[in-house]
Amino acid sequence: MGPVVGFHWKSKYYIRARAAKVSNPRTLKQQEQRGKFATAFSFLKTMKPFIRIGYKEFTQEKSAFNAAMSYTLKRAVTGNGKEISIDFNRALVSMGTLMPIFEGAAAMSNNQITFHWKDNSSMGNAEKTDIAMVMVYNKDKEAAVYNMEAALRSYCHTELQLPEDWQNDELIAYLSFCSADGSSVANSICLPISVTEMPEDKVEIQTEFVKTIYRRILPDMETALQLHTTVHSLSAPPDKVQNYKCDT
Repeated sequence: MGPVVGFHWKSKYYIRARAAKVSNPRTLKQQEQRGKFATAFSFLKTMKPFIRIGYKEFTQEKSAFNAAMSYTLKRAVTGNGKEISIDFNRALVSMGTLMPIFEGAAAMSNNQITFHWKDNSSMGNAEKTDIAMVMVYNKDKEAAVYNMEAALRSYCHTELQLPEDWQNDELIAYLSFCSADGSSVANSICLPISVTEMPEDKVEIQTEFVKTIYRRILPDMETALQLHTTVHSLSAPPDKVQNYKCDT
């Protein structure tokens, strides 16, 4: 219909201006813009189900994926020419009005990522029943693993299992929350991953012996000694730490 075209989206009909014909569609500026678009798309396509929840507050006028593309192109894609990349610290895999957490950490051990955070349920609209959404993105393989129902905010920690062949790759972690009724989502936070794995056959166990002598008067007025020896395993992996106490 003249210089406009009609289309159908989300049960509604729209018209918009017809795209103009470009005499030279491969200018340097156009190629750079297409490179940025391709970079953002390659990043987000690995996590579409996560994005569908993560950007659900912006689906009134566009799809969740398009909302994520718009933000990523404006805020997280960096560089120009052939040097285009994602700034993973600025990328948001979820965005919304729910209160995020401000103190979090991620650690890798035995091919598993453990997330920790401080419960801030009393802050703003944060609730103890908010659901943690966790993700790990593999920069080398351009792939993502995630769990959108990992734990409650009040739990303060959760785990995410990684594929076996990810051990030597460069990884980045994201943590976000969704309200229990699904109506609001928090901005995701990017977490660097620390490695805490230690081979079991090379674990060094440090021991500390503490001797304490107690005296008490018995009915027959004789003195008895009680010796307490406590051994602390200080540097073993978390699942191997044991405390021993002997009373004689």
